[in-house]
Amino acid sequence: MTTPLSPPASLPPASFPPAGLPPASARFAPYEPLASLLLPMLPDAGDGSHDVAHLQRVWSNVLAIAAEEGGDREVLAASCLLHDCVAVEKNSPLRAQASRLAAERAGAILAGLGWTGPRTAAVQHAVEAHSFSAGIPPRSLEAEILQDADRLDAIGALGIARCFYTAGRMGSALYDAADPHAERRGTDDARFALDHFQAKLLHLAGSFRTAAGRRLAMLRHQRMQRFLAEMADEIGQPR
Repeated sequence: MTTPLSPPASLPPASFPPAGLPPASARFAPYEPLASLLLPMLPDAGDGSHDVAHLQRVWSNVLAIAAEEGGDREVLAASCLLHDCVAVEKNSPLRAQASRLAAERAGAILAGLGWTGPRTAAVQHAVEAHSFSAGIPPRSLEAEILQDADRLDAIGALGIARCFYTAGRMGSALYDAADPHAERRGTDDARFALDHFQAKLLHLAGSFRTAAGRRLAMLRHQRMQRFLAEMADEIGQPR
């Protein structure tokens, strides 16, 4: 098994772009002041699939869904910014607890900013319910929107990129050369990146909560299906 490479120490944190470029918080309009307070509090775990760019993409998805579904935009902004505020690796035994840990920390962070009562609780619930691994049903529109927005980033072209990026970090192979489609064995996405599509990614489109999220998810689901057909052809194992 290949040893995962550590990112070069010279790379600057993604939340601090080179001089002359707009700050990362600018992408969270109209809640740039909130983002400028929260972004420096987030962990820098060296995980390019859960970095500031991921938060920016999720916020873009949130806005697209909320434009049709509604929801409290400030609660959504805080939830988006804090949903990964505790970093837990994919292969950690604590993975299923990550969103609960993040919800606890989100409450503490917001309390430090003067948030109280139901609005803090609304953010905490959205954060804890966003995770696929946790399996917590969302009980509010904001929680449904955040869950859908985060899952959109796990499928489609970005989902493909994040899947293979994470597999590389974990030291996994691209696929099982003897049985790439897991036709004669159980799926094992800890060993083979391609197995993650059957194990999880191809099932996500059916789990979206909002009408807008479901429509966007189907477009990204179709992109993954096209990719898998093309990859199968290129490795000489068409389906």
